[in-house]
Amino acid sequence: MTPLPWTAFYGPPAAVSTIRVVSVMIDPAWIVPRPLAEQGGIVHTPGMTLRNAALLALLGTILITVLLAFHLVLDVMNVARGLVPAVRLVSSLIYTFGALSVALFFFAFHKAQR
Repeated sequence: MTPLPWTAFYGPPAAVSTIRVVSVMIDPAWIVPRPLAEQGGIVHTPGMTLRNAALLALLGTILITVLLAFHLVLDVMNVARGLVPAVRLVSSLIYTFGALSVALFFFAFHKAQR
């Protein structure tokens, strides 16, 4: 197996003056097959169940939803005062609706876990 010159990947030496790679050659004899792990043991953290993970995701999403709802209220007040254009409300509504939808999904997912 002949190695490719490094110029095939990095261009001429003038373009890459700090990289001093000559060539890389992978020998198939280095690849050693290893047996799979035993299937009997617990391989995850026992304290973080799927229900706890869903609750953590729900709490984080609720915080983001509250923040985006606060920004929506600020945008509505600023549009009413004439400080920002009304188009700004479209993106705020989309972001708040998306965050609320994800929060409702995590709430339903948390309730479905036993």
